[in-house]
Amino acid sequence: MDRTFFTLGSLLGALGVMLGAFGAHALRDRLPADLLATFEIGVRYHMYHALALVAAAYAVARWPGSSAAAWSGWLFAAGIAVFSGSLYVLVLTGARWLGAVTPIGGVMLVAGWICLALAAYQGGR
Repeated sequence: MDRTFFTLGSLLGALGVMLGAFGAHALRDRLPADLLATFEIGVRYHMYHALALVAAAYAVARWPGSSAAAWSGWLFAAGIAVFSGSLYVLVLTGARWLGAVTPIGGVMLVAGWICLALAAYQGGR
């Protein structure tokens, strides 16, 4: 599973860079400042948590018996999809109802960090 999280984190990092470039170059002149800022927030959290997935990969390798370490990786991956993904779709389609979905992704990201801390605290017990 450590290789899965490391690979997923690396690929999501690459996607985050591409989306950041897309926002900076293709969307800059097409979106109002508030929507561009929303897109940039999605990219920022996407990148932070792509790196967090790499940390989860380390935790899974360091403490192989830790279910908390594994949960952290899956929560980070799901959180990126729901939090950042909902912001991307909201900005690109105007589907404002997705603003209600975004906090669910945020909760997943927070839970991922808590699981990662728990994995370290327990030391894989």
